[in-house]
Amino acid sequence: MPATETIRQMLTPGKRLDAGRVWEVVELIEGRPRKLSSLIECLFDEDPAIASRAADALERITRDRPQQAQRWKDALIGLLVETTEKKVRWNLALTLPRLKLTIPECLRIAEVLNTWLDDPSSIVKTCALHGIADLTRQDPDSLPTVLDLLRVAGRSGTPAMRARSRILLKAIECDHRKQVKRSSLHMFD
Repeated sequence: MPATETIRQMLTPGKRLDAGRVWEVVELIEGRPRKLSSLIECLFDEDPAIASRAADALERITRDRPQQAQRWKDALIGLLVETTEKKVRWNLALTLPRLKLTIPECLRIAEVLNTWLDDPSSIVKTCALHGIADLTRQDPDSLPTVLDLLRVAGRSGTPAMRARSRILLKAIECDHRKQVKRSSLHMFD
């Protein structure tokens, strides 16, 4: 990246759904986390290609370091409610559950993601389903409802939703068994 090149300029080249230079942006921000604010600004860009690539980069960054995006939680929740851009939607569905959330925030996000289960895009539906499942880590009271949702999607969703539902159900059941095992071990402490 030339010294004068901005993150927005890095995200500009390419067709609407092309990844472009997303990995370069991710590497840049991993080396200089203070640059994350410039990436967040790009999420709100008028150019849907730039906003989409910014969402892609943010999702990749938060896989390993979700805490870096924590200070923008409110703005990201607001964008989740407003965005109609499918690539921004599917990346926010995966990103937001990684942040530390309150129960009311979990409920608000889950409410939006539930509406996306009717989105025309199969990937938006699938990522919304994944996001709803991930929210159960912070809102365990939602688990019974989410398990029912995953079972239904596993039978009647798109092929991608059916496959993702099976994976998510298996992961949730594995986590649940580990929690039960830990709690039974602590009973004898």
